[in-house]
Amino acid sequence: MNKNIIISFIGLTLPALAGGANLFESKDSVKVVKGQISDYYIPVHTTYDVTGVVTDEQGQPLEGATMMFFASPLHHNTDRQGRYKLTVTDGDKHLYVYYPGKEYSHYVREPHERSINIVMKPRVSTRKNTARRSPQSTPWYNPAAYVAQTFCNPMNISYNYEPFNNNVKANGSFRSAADPMALMFKGRYLLFSTNQGGFHHSKNLSDWDFTTASFQRRPTDDDQCAPAAFVSGDTLYYTGSTYEGLPIWYATDPYSGRWRRAIDKNDLPTWDPAYFLDDDGKLYVYYGSSNEYPLKAVEVSRDDFSPIGKIHDVVLLRPDKHGWERFGMNNDDEVTLKPFTEGAFMTKHNGKYYLQYGAPGTEFKTYADGVYVGDSPLGPFTYQKHNPMSYKPGGFVQGVGHGGTFADAKGNYWHVGTCMLSLKYKFERRIGLYPVGFDKDGVMYSSTAFGDYPSWNADRDMKNPTDRFVGWMLLSYRKPVRVSSTDSTFTASSLTDERMRTFWAAKSGGQDEWVEMDLEQEKNIQAIQLNFYDYKTVQHNRANDLYHQYRILASNDGKEWFLVVDKSQNDKDVPHDYVELATTLKARYLRVENVQMPSNGHFCLSDIRVFGSAEGKQPDAVPGLNIQRDKKDKRNAIISWKKSARAYGYNIYFGVAPDKLYNCITVLDETQYDFRGMDRDTDYYFSIEAVGETGVSEKSKVVKSKK
Repeated sequence: MNKNIIISFIGLTLPALAGGANLFESKDSVKVVKGQISDYYIPVHTTYDVTGVVTDEQGQPLEGATMMFFASPLHHNTDRQGRYKLTVTDGDKHLYVYYPGKEYSHYVREPHERSINIVMKPRVSTRKNTARRSPQSTPWYNPAAYVAQTFCNPMNISYNYEPFNNNVKANGSFRSAADPMALMFKGRYLLFSTNQGGFHHSKNLSDWDFTTASFQRRPTDDDQCAPAAFVSGDTLYYTGSTYEGLPIWYATDPYSGRWRRAIDKNDLPTWDPAYFLDDDGKLYVYYGSSNEYPLKAVEVSRDDFSPIGKIHDVVLLRPDKHGWERFGMNNDDEVTLKPFTEGAFMTKHNGKYYLQYGAPGTEFKTYADGVYVGDSPLGPFTYQKHNPMSYKPGGFVQGVGHGGTFADAKGNYWHVGTCMLSLKYKFERRIGLYPVGFDKDGVMYSSTAFGDYPSWNADRDMKNPTDRFVGWMLLSYRKPVRVSSTDSTFTASSLTDERMRTFWAAKSGGQDEWVEMDLEQEKNIQAIQLNFYDYKTVQHNRANDLYHQYRILASNDGKEWFLVVDKSQNDKDVPHDYVELATTLKARYLRVENVQMPSNGHFCLSDIRVFGSAEGKQPDAVPGLNIQRDKKDKRNAIISWKKSARAYGYNIYFGVAPDKLYNCITVLDETQYDFRGMDRDTDYYFSIEAVGETGVSEKSKVVKSKK
């Protein structure tokens, strides 16, 4: 071992060293080199003494109080008279004082201050530790034997927090997942989505767990952005988006967290990739994300994933013809940017190849997936007349673009897609799950009507996608609420406005924070969804100790309360927690009591949504449906109607034939909708139904709108 020590002095003017100085705060320093391994920089600063006395509130000196400065190894304990002396520099600003039974004292010192007296206050604990006990079981919820038959969008998965980067610095920590695709592997459903550090998995599409499978080398790596996966035999393959070339990994037991590299670097610049293994054993990849260039498709080798033959241009947006492909929150912006096409995905059904693609932008409620159909995996492809294939511009959950389609264990199809939130940042997103069908003419469609209401999960074999809606209505819309406290302008009315982009925040995350909702009369409650939001949360990337704990109580008079749901010991991260009750709860009032929020955040929710039924007559059929198609721009129309009694909202169905009204727009309260999602050269057919707490009205007569 080389024992030589080299000391070089750089601008050294003062002999004294202060341990409390911040590194490199001064240009004066000493560089110490030990051998050839490490460099040590010891800063040199002007030092001086700070003195003072520490007392209690009665002025009595406190012996043994510990004095220390931030990031300094030096400290001092007070003597019998409570006196102390610390040698400091101008960089020592934050003085901390500790004494048993007293609150920590934090004093920010100015450089000219040489004498500082500290008064210590009694410690008042705000921590309320819940006793470690088994949560209580009730007739409505048994935490030890909970088995869900339904689910409710947005999907209740452990959405990862954004890494610490420029996206989050301005508005604080936020969760996001997007660009999803799902598949079945060895009896379970696996869900992959952007930058989650692994994958979610489920047996029934209701209850999801998470397994880590991070391949990141740096905290902000994008190697799990818009991921792709496919199954070959007993092996699962996976990769992320790349312009420079990423590995393609594989595993036979992905739950172990152990993956190996099939190749070290992909040859193709496959951003937003989708791999498709055909029945004949040939492998194809589809990729691209651009508002200038088309999506690509090519056959690749199963040995090294290199291209075989020509790369094909397969899909390019035509917003001049397809209104739903236009940029903007309501397809109303043809100036700022051209729309984006991305998120290619291939599904084969009855010998036809359905190439799906997303448009026009992930930050819009009109984000949707369209489809082109071909007789071969490389085309040529023809634009499907019924488009978009998945579309949800209204309701609590909005947007369903850049997704993937998969078949469940019973042969029923589902589509996972990206939902807009875009509150703290444009790429703040959630994921939705919707049933998919193929009609007798081979038309591919998804059912998003009541797509954010309770739906039957994959345990039920349902060939008709519309049968997935359970029939439980929303009971909480615009209901009055009382809250324990409110921080700033985030008011309680946001809890029942059926808008994911508004929220209420309490002044703390303590156990004394609560919300009470008045349903205004006794209702038959079947399920409750708590949509938590992150307010003053400090969290980046994934952690394994994030969980929401709470209790739900009910009452019929607002005075006497009884327990309904006890999640005071919950150990799962459930940001959109959905609880299906075991039996009907008859109650007028609900109370949600906070126990624990993740990462020291405030008790905060965007909405509390209650589902079930109310007694009374169903809403009346909607009169006066009228479609005024713009004569100058056939992509646009004003849809209007008259109010229906006992309705809080309306579902507008439309399609390309009277018996193909597959798409739905949900509108609350209003009696008019500015629709800009039609194709210019297509006839459309419309019908409307009223939605209320007592059920759904009959659909109106179908109205035709000519091209």
